[in-house]
Amino acid sequence: MNANKGNPSIGANGEINTVELSDSYKVSHWNQLPPGTMKIHSYFESRGGVFSEVTFYGLQYYLKRYLSGRIVTPENVDEAADDFEAHFGTNSIYNRAGWDRILTVHGGRLPIIIKAVPEGTNVPARNVLMTVENTDPELPWVTNYVETLLSMIWYPSTVATQSRYMRLRVLNYLEATGDTSLIDFKVHDFGFRGSTSVESAGIGDSAHLVSFKGTDTFQGIRVARKYYGEPMAGFSIPAAEHSTITSWGYENEKDAYANMLKAFPTGLVAVVSDSYDIYNACREIWGKELKEAVLARDGVLVVRPDSGYPPDVVVRVLQILGDAFGYEVNKKGYKVLNPKVRVIQGDGIDYEMLDKVLVAMKIAGWSADNVAFGSGGGLLQKMDRDTQKFAFKCSATEVNGTWRDVMKDPITDPGKRSKAGRLALVCKDGVYYTVREEEAEKLGLKNELVPVFKDGELLVDQSFAEIRERAAR
Repeated sequence: MNANKGNPSIGANGEINTVELSDSYKVSHWNQLPPGTMKIHSYFESRGGVFSEVTFYGLQYYLKRYLSGRIVTPENVDEAADDFEAHFGTNSIYNRAGWDRILTVHGGRLPIIIKAVPEGTNVPARNVLMTVENTDPELPWVTNYVETLLSMIWYPSTVATQSRYMRLRVLNYLEATGDTSLIDFKVHDFGFRGSTSVESAGIGDSAHLVSFKGTDTFQGIRVARKYYGEPMAGFSIPAAEHSTITSWGYENEKDAYANMLKAFPTGLVAVVSDSYDIYNACREIWGKELKEAVLARDGVLVVRPDSGYPPDVVVRVLQILGDAFGYEVNKKGYKVLNPKVRVIQGDGIDYEMLDKVLVAMKIAGWSADNVAFGSGGGLLQKMDRDTQKFAFKCSATEVNGTWRDVMKDPITDPGKRSKAGRLALVCKDGVYYTVREEEAEKLGLKNELVPVFKDGELLVDQSFAEIRERAAR
């Protein structure tokens, strides 16, 4: 008996069954193509969306995790035959001969070539980011069979895109009001518990870490290490949660805070301080009763508000802490708290709210140096494939030795009009744009889409450091 019968993507012996790693309807597509079809050329792009540019990230994870090497076994093919017969109610839908050919001719490796822009590259929306083409003319359907899996790159690319724009937004305020060298730790990932799975948390956080270095989602560090060779992509600090504060009782709130200073006598320590009254905590407990302990400590106290309307709360907390601990006015004319005290806003932060907080701070005369942001659902979950309108589409087929343009152009939605031809991404005068492969050759322009995968083999192994460097351009 197959213990994994309820999870069709997992084979009988616990491995991923690549044959079943696609939408069910694709199982029937092998015999729907025009007679004589030899090759299919498909591409992946963002058709627009919230942000004007996309940071391409995550392909290498999916290639290493799911597509590299001998990924189809006789057991996979047999199991899929049984599963699809039960699923469709007939054994005529499943392309058993095609998968057998992948086994016998290709040794269980997928006969496709993938070209992609280097990860971390920032490309204007509505441009090709990746192309896929089969290498065996007997198996043209394989190109779009992997659409389901490869389309999932929308998620890490969207997270990486949003985090980059968060970085740019914070950097803008640091340039105007403070110290730009602080940028790497200005947005911290709080999103693990709000993620849909352990895997999505790891993928999403690693995408965030392309632009920042602060995280409490350790799974992202593991993804960056295993699939991109980065020993330690993100960092954190000791921090309180409400339970560790409220367990002391309302009447012992001061003792709970004092214990944090005692337990962590050096370095950064974050203390959530809104369990009861954030303003009283800042004014009376931190600002008076524990003031000398904070100032004497060899490190920085980071006060964390966690409720209320962030722009109002952050500014008021800064004002109270400024009155209690003092501040200086920097060369840019903005107030910076005593270096022993800082603030992290970890509730309600997404791209738009982050900006609202920074605007309110600037109006009130506070430097962006004073505050870091923690973001959870707003960082990893408040998005979907349509945030950047990602799509994987066929644009050309080779039929009886002749290439044909393929495209869709629905009259009911011009925004879904797809591209035609075998596509290339070129860069001229620092601007990326999409052309046909033959046009790029004619103009003498380099195709920025680099072969990264062919016939089961990873051709390029990109480091996380390289990706970070590209994304920062």
